[in-house]
Amino acid sequence: MQNTQAYIDLLKAEVIPALGCTEPIAVALAVAKAREVLCEMPQKLELLLSANIFKNGMGVGIPGAGATGLPIAAALGAVYGKSSNCLEVLKDVDEESVRKAKAFVKENRVSVGVKKDSEKLYIEAICYGTNGNTSKAIITTKHSNISRIERNSEVIVFSEEINVNDNENTGSASKVDIPLSVHDIFEFATKVPYDQIKFIHKTVDYNYAIAQEGLSKDYGLMVGKKLKELVEKGILSDDIMNNAMSLTAAASDARMAGSILPVMSNSGSGNQGLTATLPIYSVALRLKSSDEQIARALVLSHLIAIHIKHYLGRLSALCGCVVASTGAGCGISYLMGGGEKETIYTIKNMIGNITGMICDGAKEGCALKVSSGVGAAIQSALLALEGVVISSNDGIIEDDVEKTIQNLGEVGSKGMTQTDDLLLHIMVSKN
Repeated sequence: MQNTQAYIDLLKAEVIPALGCTEPIAVALAVAKAREVLCEMPQKLELLLSANIFKNGMGVGIPGAGATGLPIAAALGAVYGKSSNCLEVLKDVDEESVRKAKAFVKENRVSVGVKKDSEKLYIEAICYGTNGNTSKAIITTKHSNISRIERNSEVIVFSEEINVNDNENTGSASKVDIPLSVHDIFEFATKVPYDQIKFIHKTVDYNYAIAQEGLSKDYGLMVGKKLKELVEKGILSDDIMNNAMSLTAAASDARMAGSILPVMSNSGSGNQGLTATLPIYSVALRLKSSDEQIARALVLSHLIAIHIKHYLGRLSALCGCVVASTGAGCGISYLMGGGEKETIYTIKNMIGNITGMICDGAKEGCALKVSSGVGAAIQSALLALEGVVISSNDGIIEDDVEKTIQNLGEVGSKGMTQTDDLLLHIMVSKN
């Protein structure tokens, strides 16, 4: 099969472990790297961020901190962060480090500003040390891509992909660039030798664990936990849709509220990783699917999400659950006996349904959007299996599924640019 290794490399590059919401964690990563270059604990930190990074870090919980926002994430990066851990930079953070970081923030030693006219994913972390020493780390393009490192204005490194050395999903193949299509993805996912994709089960190992955490404790809005309780009370039915919505929302509840458990992300987003994984596993449990069927459905889901995300960019005004839940719908369709036609139908039904859901920052309320996306994914897949598909007479849907995906990308990356600006204005103007 052509491009087999390229597809595997792509999955290992884009489906990687992450601890906490990716944007503030990437900020902590940049600060940690800058502090390591400074070779001392900084006296002050300055952050210059793209509007999208700023938006996605304002209101989200930071793992182990019992606090929200970018200043505490940056301070923890300085006090404790280890850049070699990549997007798990705050892994195993201890109470003493949290105490020091909170004191650092309280003393107003962290300043956060928006970098105008920057690319959508831009993080500039500047550390000010003693005797006039300074250091800087800049992340661009990808959450783990440190594109510039300076010490006292001297460039030390230009472009360094930070990897997790002891994990096979390192992101080391991040520069993988192969043409993708729904047809080729379906062919790969359904025909590649199972032994070559067994690693994808790690997404379940990570993401199911945090879902159970969210169901057992009172995280965030408790969307997943409350949905499960409503099922147990008989108010909601015990069906595949409500179970999948509950499980996936619970994982998002825990992640957005600062759980210390890592998740397996997709395209730089933890919530996308959860949404591309957990609905499939939930349905597979109900269907008693085999490990091989689950793996193939997961591969299909994650690659479809990566494919669509390519047209939107890492960050946009369009909620990432639109992308990931579309992938999940395709995986669910496959588990229920669907073929390539049903995969295409599912994609068109999803794009014709929830396109336009805005991203107004990472926060506890994301769990509600995740649950909505999961519900729409299962509905789209079930209708596709019944031969129901939105026609090319409707809106942005076209006969060619690839053109339909490109239309979604145009809406999210170009059409909603003004929406993104307005959202940020509203968010920063709150009293």
